Amino acid sequence: MSTTATHESSPKVNAGSGADLVLTGISKHFADFTAVQELDLVIPSGTFIALLGPSGCGKTTTLRMIAGLEAPTSGTISIGGEDVTRLPSHKRPVNTVFQSYALFPHMSILENVAFGLKQRKDKDAMAKAKAGLEMVELAHLANRKPAQLSGGQQQRVALARALVNRPRVLLLDEPLGALDMKLRRQMQVELKKIQMDVGLTFIHVTHDQEEAMTMADVVAVMNQGRIEQMGSPRELYELPRTAFVANFLGKSNLMEGTVVADAGPAIVVDVAGQRLELLKERAVTTEGKIVVGVRPEKMRIAELDRTDFQHAGNQLVGTVTDASFTGVSTEYLVDVPGVGVVGTFTQNLGQDPARPGDQVRMSWEPEYTFGLGANEDLEAGVQAS
Repeated sequence: MSTTATHESSPKVNAGSGADLVLTGISKHFADFTAVQELDLVIPSGTFIALLGPSGCGKTTTLRMIAGLEAPTSGTISIGGEDVTRLPSHKRPVNTVFQSYALFPHMSILENVAFGLKQRKDKDAMAKAKAGLEMVELAHLANRKPAQLSGGQQQRVALARALVNRPRVLLLDEPLGALDMKLRRQMQVELKKIQMDVGLTFIHVTHDQEEAMTMADVVAVMNQGRIEQMGSPRELYELPRTAFVANFLGKSNLMEGTVVADAGPAIVVDVAGQRLELLKERAVTTEGKIVVGVRPEKMRIAELDRTDFQHAGNQLVGTVTDASFTGVSTEYLVDVPGVGVVGTFTQNLGQDPARPGDQVRMSWEPEYTFGLGANEDLEAGVQAS
């Protein structure tokens, strides 16, 4: 089966470079394992795309095939209209930044950045290296050795070294994985800023959902060697099309039901005796069996006998089994008869709307509901995340 994914957003800076990356029918088979399955992917020049997925989903193998570090079993790779499928890595217009940074410890950071340029006998190697360090705001540390820099600074040196070679495509293989959380978030912002400034195509491989959604214009969620869904971070989060995407990107409440009525722009679904509405445009299917989904933070919760509770169109009733304080919010787990355990987040405003053992009503607007196919595995993506 072929997986086709495209993204048509306007490139930001290098729109005229013609450096679109096109993968056509790319597969990679090992002895007893298929890492990538007939993948078709079009990435317009200037796009920051994240390949997101759990370990073993095929994202790193895809990156390595683009880099020329792995040969595809079948299919073609082209950059800017040029077929690079059989070109060795050093002849492709790409550079890769790895998690390990791979800096030469005996060289200054200026010499590290200039290394590739000198290998190509570029007469302006040192001047370009200095400009590269200025771009990542490390020119003042040009004479230091890598061991004298922090992890974040080393990451920026590796980035400068890759960018001074003026690749058409920059590949980032878990580049922030070795950093602590605070520094990682800082570097996420800096990487995005650099990408917007230089306007190159960035392809970022990560298993970190927050990282992908923070940095990328486009996210391609991969699972078992194929792309489950591709689009903007908001689109994937607000309107997942498979249970894997719904569960892997954050949390979702997924419930099996049956379509029982047509309500014009919406459908009515019976879920364990409760009638829930969702817009047809937000449903993969609009008849028969269906899986209904809603994000936990879209739901409101209150004690069942509370008279001033302004409930929305969709609602479920159950018993609170757990309440977990997480700082900015509290997560409630509610046992709903015929459905199972449903989770909901409530912002902490100084008063608990419910406690374990309480009978509660949860409600949410129909426009926050999404519908998936009846054959979806409700647990898909839960362990992976």
